[in-house]
Amino acid sequence: MEISITGKQIDIGNSLRSYVEEHLESAVVRYFETPLKASVIFSKEGNLIKADISVHAVSDIVVHGEAENADPYAAFDSAAGHISKQLRRYKKRFSDYKSKAKAKAEMANYVVFEPEADDDEEALPQDEAAPVIVAEMQADLPSCTVSGAVMRMDLAGVPALMFRNAAHGGLNMVYRRADGNIGWVDPQSS
Repeated sequence: MEISITGKQIDIGNSLRSYVEEHLESAVVRYFETPLKASVIFSKEGNLIKADISVHAVSDIVVHGEAENADPYAAFDSAAGHISKQLRRYKKRFSDYKSKAKAKAEMANYVVFEPEADDDEEALPQDEAAPVIVAEMQADLPSCTVSGAVMRMDLAGVPALMFRNAAHGGLNMVYRRADGNIGWVDPQSS
């Protein structure tokens, strides 16, 4: 597994680097024989050090964990423990996932620019202008069940996930609600 270890406003010594490589490799290899790559970022947040870990287990599954502590080793251990807990929780689904064929749909590219003022109108002040959407990307939509989408959303640590529902082939979305529960959007075509 390729492991990238970086520090933002903090120096990563050889002992911390070897500690991270050794412990992260052993935590992930239990669940995936050949994980693709991992990224560990240590950053200074006030008096604390934040460890942010992203593991690309297979081509389209990313597991994310983060933790803060005054000690970088303790911060890493907490974040790695979070990843291990997620991998343990979804272990059976990973084995089911690896045995099934993958079907993907590709989202279309999109570009959104800042709204421009007409020649005869004055430009709106920044606080009154429409917000700028900063996104231009291409993404693969996973084809999975609703529970599989919730698993992917939890593992990636994202607030929402769009997917192609394996039951009927339509686009669906799951998201984390403000009350902590999971919401599911299943649009019906008319």
